[in-house]
Amino acid sequence: MVVLGALVIGARYGSLALGAISGIGLAILVFGFQLKPGTPPTDVIYIIIAAVTCAGVLQASGGMDWMIQIAERLLRKHPDRITLLAPLTTFLLTVMVGTGHVVYTLMPIICDIALKKGIRPERPCGIASIASQIGITCSPISAAVVAFSSISALNGFNISNVQVIMVTIPACLLGILAAVAYSWHRGKDLDKDPAFQAKLKDPKQFAYIYGGSASTLDKQISKESKRAVYIFLAALLIIVIFSFCTMAGHNILPAWNEVEVVKGGPATVTLANGATESAKQLAKAGVVVAGITQSVPKHLSMNLVIQIMMITAAALMVIFCKAKPKAAVSGAVWQNGMVAVVAIYGIAWMCDTYFSNYTSDMNVMLSGIVEKYPWSMAFVFFLVSVLINSQGAVVVAMLPLAYQLGIPGWVLLGIMPSVYGYFFIPNYPSDIATVNFDRSGTTVIGKYLFNHSFMAPGLIHTFTATICGYFISYLFHTMGLY
Repeated sequence: MVVLGALVIGARYGSLALGAISGIGLAILVFGFQLKPGTPPTDVIYIIIAAVTCAGVLQASGGMDWMIQIAERLLRKHPDRITLLAPLTTFLLTVMVGTGHVVYTLMPIICDIALKKGIRPERPCGIASIASQIGITCSPISAAVVAFSSISALNGFNISNVQVIMVTIPACLLGILAAVAYSWHRGKDLDKDPAFQAKLKDPKQFAYIYGGSASTLDKQISKESKRAVYIFLAALLIIVIFSFCTMAGHNILPAWNEVEVVKGGPATVTLANGATESAKQLAKAGVVVAGITQSVPKHLSMNLVIQIMMITAAALMVIFCKAKPKAAVSGAVWQNGMVAVVAIYGIAWMCDTYFSNYTSDMNVMLSGIVEKYPWSMAFVFFLVSVLINSQGAVVVAMLPLAYQLGIPGWVLLGIMPSVYGYFFIPNYPSDIATVNFDRSGTTVIGKYLFNHSFMAPGLIHTFTATICGYFISYLFHTMGLY
């Protein structure tokens, strides 16, 4: 009740309150029930900060404006296919940048193109908003993917970010296509929609709907802005190359010798003076004892590679692309990213505290279910996502529990698309913004809250992508890849 209460109240206030109110829940668990505090997800938070900083500087440099212009040219070149191209475009932008908050500029353009082509804007807008969030589980620098990779490694399932997206990208693309098939003829055509036609009879409404034109094509893009995009893409490419080399068994990352405890060796060492010392403490001190500790080479982890490349790219954009740090900090990408950091910090720490203290009880309650139906964890991921509005937070909070329940890593990878469920209650910024951007009024939040424009495409995508992801991951597992 404490955990759920904190999540529900935090979701009601939104933004920073989601993480802060989770802190109240954490305090009650620790001081009220005297539970041992869990571990805050610092590694994941560091990566999010690095990636968000890089994306924020890219936005401040004007690089994102150029990316949006390229996307707009593609969409306006094929207006009759806007229902298909709009979600694919928003999906690709999120995959590249690691956050779904880069697509707000594109949404009014999608609506404008649909109106001028006579296509009901709800069709492309609804699925485009969904696709902008779907891309989070498919980006090698997103919080959700980074968290999945790092938490899996701690639980014996060593998998790189690139290996994760090799499953999620095809699964989510199939989910998008299924949702597009539903959306293609969704609702009444504008010329047959009595509510829309009634609006057009009002001159003010007619001018509002058809009078303006949203576009970024008239914006001048400087050479520094284009240079910033090249720097950002180069950083992404380097990360992917390092990951592919590691997957191929050619780890070219720097390595250093570290001392670790020999598996199966004694836990303590008797010193010459008769005292005993913990083998782990000796390993931390760098002391090698034959048969108990050993010196082994440890390569730089991909988590650190991402952090190094992202902050380096951000620095290069500041130096060579005239990106102003103050503009980056005041931009929507950086601010929304920092809100996500606070949310993940509070939620994950509270949930880890709860689950780590009651793992044995949950094993007793759930072991039979997860043994027979390990994929049923997808429903847990989805329901938690409905509450906390963050795919990264869902992974950080729930994935350790899933591993502790004995669910295989390949199964959890396959059902990863199910961590996106916050479209269910239409309170997420991208959905609300899309409703406001649609001048036709066809993209709506229904009278009964749940009958909104994002429900059907969201459910179709998540259901399809989760099933496809499960079978793709199973295929890779049987091939011995994972």
